[in-house]
Amino acid sequence: MRALIVSLALLGLASCATPAPRPVAPEVALPSLALSPSDFGGSVSLSQQLSFAHEMDPGGPRSLEALVEIDASAVRLAGFALSQRVITLQWDGARLEEERDARVPAQFQSRTVIRDLQLVYWPAATVRAALPEGWTLEDAPGQRVLRQGDKEWLSVRYAGQPPWVGRAELVNLAEHYRLTIESRLSEE
Repeated sequence: MRALIVSLALLGLASCATPAPRPVAPEVALPSLALSPSDFGGSVSLSQQLSFAHEMDPGGPRSLEALVEIDASAVRLAGFALSQRVITLQWDGARLEEERDARVPAQFQSRTVIRDLQLVYWPAATVRAALPEGWTLEDAPGQRVLRQGDKEWLSVRYAGQPPWVGRAELVNLAEHYRLTIESRLSEE
């Protein structure tokens, strides 16, 4: 099933009191990006609070804490629920490695997490170059919009500058979810 539903299930680890959301088929398959970490154009280490709301999740939104590191060699992400590490991802531009807690549902799509990170934080020109024909990315101060033809499928609004500091809100109309990221630079 789609990554959104899967992500919901993972985030459900942070809120075990409510039932898992019902799966919903995506409206369209979003482009799967496989951008190089070096294309990010720098390095950053972030502490993030993620809030995930799926339109079919009666118990949402769900939250998860994450540590994210991006440098020229890799993207590393560690996700925590109830102060326990539940997933670790490392993407080097060619290979995705992951370690997951047994509580993480098999449907969890790590590639979707990497795709969303790239849609939110990678330079717009890099994302545009990776899009298949018929897809466009509009990038303006404080927002991005991913379209297929005239149809908007995903948008990102940023409250901070640079975009990885502060609040970013991703609305995915194709896969029916909203991801709010509260991000700050990690202390060295």
